Amino acid sequence: MKLVISRFIAILILVIPGLMAVTGFLFMKDAVFAFYSVHGDASVAHPSFEWGHFLLGLLLFLAGMTFLGGWILYRDRKRNYVGPRFKEKRKPKPPAQPTS
Repeated sequence: MKLVISRFIAILILVIPGLMAVTGFLFMKDAVFAFYSVHGDASVAHPSFEWGHFLLGLLLFLAGMTFLGGWILYRDRKRNYVGPRFKEKRKPKPPAQPTS
């Protein structure tokens, strides 16, 4: 039962940032769509852009995608799936001290 709970928690850790990214994308899409849809309406003289929704969406999208991208990079580094550009830099070993 402990394994089931730990796997469920691991899935939640990945689903929550994914939902954040999707929500952020939808906020940005809605802000842009609302701005362009008002241009066809003659009763609105000066359409305004919803910067609050757009910036909140951008923040959510970037936070979610950064978390997911970092998690994938960490997992691929651990399994040695990445190219030499993304491998962790190893510190050179210090020279061996002579023993007396």
